[in-house]
Amino acid sequence: MKINISRHQIYILLLSFFLFLFVLIFSFGLLIPEGQEYRLKRTALKKELKEYNQYQVFHNETLETLKELQSKNRNIITAFDRPFSPERFEKQHKSHFSSLTISKIQRAKDEEGFSVYEVNTTSHISSPTNFYDFLDALNKGDWIIGVNFPIKFVRDGEMIKSSFTMKVYANNKDKNSSASVSSAK
Repeated sequence: MKINISRHQIYILLLSFFLFLFVLIFSFGLLIPEGQEYRLKRTALKKELKEYNQYQVFHNETLETLKELQSKNRNIITAFDRPFSPERFEKQHKSHFSSLTISKIQRAKDEEGFSVYEVNTTSHISSPTNFYDFLDALNKGDWIIGVNFPIKFVRDGEMIKSSFTMKVYANNKDKNSSASVSSAK
């Protein structure tokens, strides 16, 4: 029995064999190693995406807390930016005292990024409750003020003479502006 194979069939068989050989070499030489590298990169990407999502959640929670604190403490934040005015202070708090005098403002040593001014005050009040009302008004006032102890009360006839020092805190604009400039670089 004689096998009859035409030339076309031999060419097609050789071409098929070379194509099959090319596909095998291409698969084992290029596709399989790249596939393994792809899987490694995909798992690394999944880890990075998981970490990114955790940081994004933390960022969103922190931003929400910041916005909430800013809205809740808006008066305090604006009080730090407001410059201290002795005349305005006297005008606002004159109602708590019979007489109120504020001596010259002395710049004290800056504390942790804040400008600090010491203010000496002398006043006449009719009762200690007026002084406590004054302290409550300071908490709701336009500036961040700390009253230093001791507070001296001396009876002067029907009136009580009080003298005390206060520290007025304000943002140290020089340090904050230089810090923001250096962080921008």
